[in-house]
Amino acid sequence: MAHLAHYREAHPMPFVITHWINLVCMILLIITGFSIHFPFWPMFMGIARGVHVFCGAILLINCIVRVIMAFFVKSAPDGGTRYQVADYKTWLPQADNRHQLGAWIKYYLFLKKDHPLGAKLGVPQKISYLLIPILILVMAYTGFALWAPTMDLGFFAAGTDLVGGLMSMRIIHYFMMYIFIVFMFIHIYLANIEGISPTLLMFFWKEHGGLVYDPEKHTIVGEDRMEH
Repeated sequence: MAHLAHYREAHPMPFVITHWINLVCMILLIITGFSIHFPFWPMFMGIARGVHVFCGAILLINCIVRVIMAFFVKSAPDGGTRYQVADYKTWLPQADNRHQLGAWIKYYLFLKKDHPLGAKLGVPQKISYLLIPILILVMAYTGFALWAPTMDLGFFAAGTDLVGGLMSMRIIHYFMMYIFIVFMFIHIYLANIEGISPTLLMFFWKEHGGLVYDPEKHTIVGEDRMEH
């Protein structure tokens, strides 16, 4: 099937930058996290801990900044259009795809050949992306509860006592890492199931032609071959 065009308005530069920061931080957090949990290279432990704490703080700040920007930076609510609205609206149920959950699930599971058109994010994408800020906050909390300079602060010590001690908190923190690893693979799959054009747009701001969508009429109105 033909796909919607991929325009830069879907991912404005501020969001491209925060996405890059997320990617770099998550990769470094995973690498250093394994190194801390399995200290196979003792000489690397000090560096690993420092990088881990630094990247964790950056990821948390980046997440907060990204959520705030969603209310002030505009982006296209649908694929195939340069029309823009406040970005937070693209994460909420939209008239274009709030009824498409079943169709999207069938498409992702290879039970349906074509996916619905309209809305920048498929319904499963919206749900998974909305969970990420919550997971980052929980991950940051467990991390600060394990970090020596903050572990004795009342807010974090209370959580440690609630789960049964530092070892339990460490186990929670460690296994949450696998949630992020699984999410990264699912995210890559959902974003590129129809081709790598979304990735080229997000990382390199490279536009790609396709069907043009009118978000007011909720229908395809033409095709942009990007020949101009």
